[in-house]
Amino acid sequence: MQRGQGFKGFLNYIRRNPAFGGGLLILLLLLLFSTVAGYFVPKEGAYPLFTTPKQKPSAEHPFGTDSVGRDLLPTLIYGTRMTLSIGMIAGCIGLGVGTVLGFMTGYFGGLFDTIVKFFVDVLMTIPSFLLLITISASVPNPEEMSVIQMALILSLVSWVQPTRAIRAQVLSMRERAFVMMAKLSGMSGMEIIIKELMPNLLPYLAISLAGAVNGGVLGSLGLQTLGIGNLREPSLGMTIYWLRYYNAFLQGYWWWIIEPVIVIAAIFIAFLLISIGLDEFANPRTRRTV
Repeated sequence: MQRGQGFKGFLNYIRRNPAFGGGLLILLLLLLFSTVAGYFVPKEGAYPLFTTPKQKPSAEHPFGTDSVGRDLLPTLIYGTRMTLSIGMIAGCIGLGVGTVLGFMTGYFGGLFDTIVKFFVDVLMTIPSFLLLITISASVPNPEEMSVIQMALILSLVSWVQPTRAIRAQVLSMRERAFVMMAKLSGMSGMEIIIKELMPNLLPYLAISLAGAVNGGVLGSLGLQTLGIGNLREPSLGMTIYWLRYYNAFLQGYWWWIIEPVIVIAAIFIAFLLISIGLDEFANPRTRRTV
């Protein structure tokens, strides 16, 4: 019964919040495109010398081919999967570390809070993308970088903003009446964090996760567009890098330019709409009833 009510409530929420529903629909379509379609399209087509280069979209190659014989259909299928994987791994790690540090420093304070706050303040003054370029350039054999390695590099800077934001939220909550009552009832600090503070911040954490994944995708695209990463693998960022490298703009290969841009735009629009939709759930003042 509870499951039915929960699912019905979820459908009602999507019905009165078209931004959230639209974002989920776009994200679902992207996931289907990058996973299910892979069972019908061989990955070999996403590598050089697979077929005739510089072919416009046709029945044989629906998305066309690039200058070195990559079929752009499998390139975009597996590139979308790789880029989303990097963003999700980096976003989850960054938000996970930021959540732990934010709750611990915000609730307990003390020397640990001072040290973490110092590092957060220092890292906030350094342009994160410049820091990512510096770190990536120091990695041995960056041209063979795997998805996990790229995600770990991105997560080295993605924890900073969540730590600061969650710490501020916890600082404002720890003096509220329900926390005081939990202390008087004998609950420990960790119990208060897990049972009292964290449930109240779950909607905010959901929004933060969408933003963190979006930031991870953006970071990977930025680095790979500069040629930092595995040059052979068909990620979306590397697709942009190669179309720049072979001057697709000047040579008029419009299909090679438009198709990855559409997919990248769809990713950002999906997470933007999801964040907008979740804002109603996180902010009671904006909630509407059906």
